[in-house]
Amino acid sequence: MNKYAKNRKARIIFFSVLGIFAVLWLISWIPVTEHISFKKPSGDGNSVRLALITDLHSCYYGKNQNGLIKRIEKENPDLVLLGGDIFDDKLKDKNAEIATKRLAEKYPCYYVTGNHEYWSGRVPEIKDYLNSVGVKVLNGNCETVTVNGVTFDLCGIDDPTQLTGTVWREQIESARKACKDSHIKILLTHRPEPVYVYSQYHFDYIFSGHAHAGQIRIPFLKKGLYAPNQGFLAEYISGAYALSDGSTMVVSRGLARESTPAPRFFNHPEVVIIDLK
Repeated sequence: MNKYAKNRKARIIFFSVLGIFAVLWLISWIPVTEHISFKKPSGDGNSVRLALITDLHSCYYGKNQNGLIKRIEKENPDLVLLGGDIFDDKLKDKNAEIATKRLAEKYPCYYVTGNHEYWSGRVPEIKDYLNSVGVKVLNGNCETVTVNGVTFDLCGIDDPTQLTGTVWREQIESARKACKDSHIKILLTHRPEPVYVYSQYHFDYIFSGHAHAGQIRIPFLKKGLYAPNQGFLAEYISGAYALSDGSTMVVSRGLARESTPAPRFFNHPEVVIIDLK
């Protein structure tokens, strides 16, 4: 094989591999809806459907965020949980504002902060906006909610990015103390990795995001290549995990797309629908 033929073969291989990666990247931009079902700790009442939305990062999902809104409307949730990084520290707020306002017009919505919202330096303004459109902001407090005859205590804590360990712990403790043992106890938090802390407080369910599924999901291993605060081969990245105290933690892969410099692979952005049956 002459030099020209070798170079031509190398170029074909290079552009073929590049094309495969481009296709995988484009496919990985397509959002999906994941369904997770649990049997309620209490047999009272009917089923409750929750929509978990995390890590939107003010990304674009069509005109007026219709792609995202219609995906949620199709599932007819009873509540929408906004698990942090709905706003971004670099992208403008428009997409996040549209999405949260439209969701709050139709569903009870609850929100906790994420690290990027703290990095933006505008957490007070973001919270004020969300309160103004009817989204309930949770920051170390707990709301008792009854839906379809099912009563649960919905607790939420701020992201610890700019909180000392003491303040963050105090938020968890304050929220947990407000719960009644007879109610289903839910913690909404941005970060999944402090399982050693969460497992000390005996919530029934913990809902989180932050990990972006490791950005590149490793097929068949249920691990991510790298997730913030977890490092390489991250463990808590997507789906449901049983913790040592008997609680269950759900981690959303989130909805970030154009806000992230590293492309997603084998990692569709997602809306998570959680049915408590």
